[in-house]
Amino acid sequence: MSQPNERSASKLHGLWALTNRELKKWYKEPMLLFMSIIQPVIWMGLFGKAMNISAIFTSNPGIPQEAAKQIMLQTFKTSDYFSYMAVGMMSFVVLFTTMFSGMSIVWDRRLGFLNKVLSTPVSRATIIFSKVLSATLRSIVQASIVMVIALLLGMQLGPTFNPLNILGVFAAVFLICMGLSSLFVLIAIRSTRWETQMAVMNLLNLPLMFASNTFFTTSMMPEWIQAIAKINPITYTTDALRQLLLYNMDVTQLMIDFTYLGIFAAVFTSIGIVLSWRYLSR
Repeated sequence: MSQPNERSASKLHGLWALTNRELKKWYKEPMLLFMSIIQPVIWMGLFGKAMNISAIFTSNPGIPQEAAKQIMLQTFKTSDYFSYMAVGMMSFVVLFTTMFSGMSIVWDRRLGFLNKVLSTPVSRATIIFSKVLSATLRSIVQASIVMVIALLLGMQLGPTFNPLNILGVFAAVFLICMGLSSLFVLIAIRSTRWETQMAVMNLLNLPLMFASNTFFTTSMMPEWIQAIAKINPITYTTDALRQLLLYNMDVTQLMIDFTYLGIFAAVFTSIGIVLSWRYLSR
């Protein structure tokens, strides 16, 4: 009876040790944390405030204030574009944090650390899951910081918001991080060159970010971009966050968002673990 318990404890210990190693590389480098936070803050402070779409309507003397507000509500479901874009910045942070999870595999292989771990009793699935889990924890912390900064800069919360919605925000971020981290890690499983991984990241960066509702509503995009946005997990993440923080919550749409994110996370995490058993090697 004690052997299964010992194996379970050993797996958890290995998972924690590898995850903690990844986290140490992050929290022991304050400049790395600062740089990962300052980019979305600059986007919010400069792009969000300078590109004041709300002012296009509210400052136009030919458009009554009430009509201008209705135009914004119909287009963005909120009268304040900064709030709309600030929530999108949380998805921005998540995407860029998870993109670098695969890079860790490449560097571990090049520096010889991966060979050492593979020679231990730690399973290949644990190695992969530690990368995914560490990226997920970093993303949750960074997205939380961005949300606090957005509130300080003037983000307006929606009429149905209550503090419990924050738990839903964390759940949405957790699911998208699990899926995206697994995706980028499995891309890097066989890679030995960091240039290859960077090329993949740059290739996926723009479609995932701009073929989504991060900066603008997808209903006003060309039809071929809308088709991409409908399968883009960033679209569902950002909509879930806005339902929880900004909009007059549509429970049905929120459930659709979480269902998609749950399936996305389960599928890619499973694929990542299965491929690690087959392809992760020295």
